[in-house]
Amino acid sequence: MKKIMSVIIDDEKLAREIIKNYLKDNDNIELVSECSNGFDGIKIINESKPDLIFLDIQMPKINGFEMLELLDDPPVIIFTTAFDQYALKAFEVSAVDYLLKPFSRERFDEALDKAYLRIKDKSKNAGAIKNLIAQNESRIEYLERIVIKDGPKISIVPAASIKYLEAQDDYVMIYSDEGKFLKQKTMKYFEEHLNPKDFVRIHRSFIASVKRIKKIELLEKETYQVILDDKSSLPVSKRGYDKLKEILR
Repeated sequence: MKKIMSVIIDDEKLAREIIKNYLKDNDNIELVSECSNGFDGIKIINESKPDLIFLDIQMPKINGFEMLELLDDPPVIIFTTAFDQYALKAFEVSAVDYLLKPFSRERFDEALDKAYLRIKDKSKNAGAIKNLIAQNESRIEYLERIVIKDGPKISIVPAASIKYLEAQDDYVMIYSDEGKFLKQKTMKYFEEHLNPKDFVRIHRSFIASVKRIKKIELLEKETYQVILDDKSSLPVSKRGYDKLKEILR
């Protein structure tokens, strides 16, 4: 029987040691690598192509959900987490399983049994991961940062550094103090997930940072534009103008 290649991604050393201890007597699984953050995790997964990963959700730099979004072909996943609200959400959308820290050897083995079934039928895995990402995004929580992958490069854009966003077909161009970045998301997603106190949809193709707006100019009857602090000029729709009046009054 071909061995299952696995990777552990968890910022807690003790958690990694527990998993390694539970795995050491399992002849079906070979531990390829371990790491303590999502950046290294992406690199290891892309290089070693494991069948299974043990993935923590809350990690520094980028969390488990952000890491999944950046993977082109995610392996089967067992989540390891101390936060049951995240774990339950992952379980509900057909992730293989979750291990709520601290977990027993018996619970660990149960999760492995489910993982074996998913590895045998990989056709179900891609759909499960997409469901997981979509379910996580459906929780309306305001973004503090945006993680973007461009080839091998990963950038983290703080929301506070964003000047404005522009729709570009199936993507959104993010203009920030760090430069501009293309993200495969919708304007609706960003309208819902950026704090409405800080960002306003001024046009169907533009979302602007409120603090960056220096003035609103009338171009002609009911046609406006905003001028940002970097001299950028953006069109404003009638609905966008009404929103601006409400926010800036």
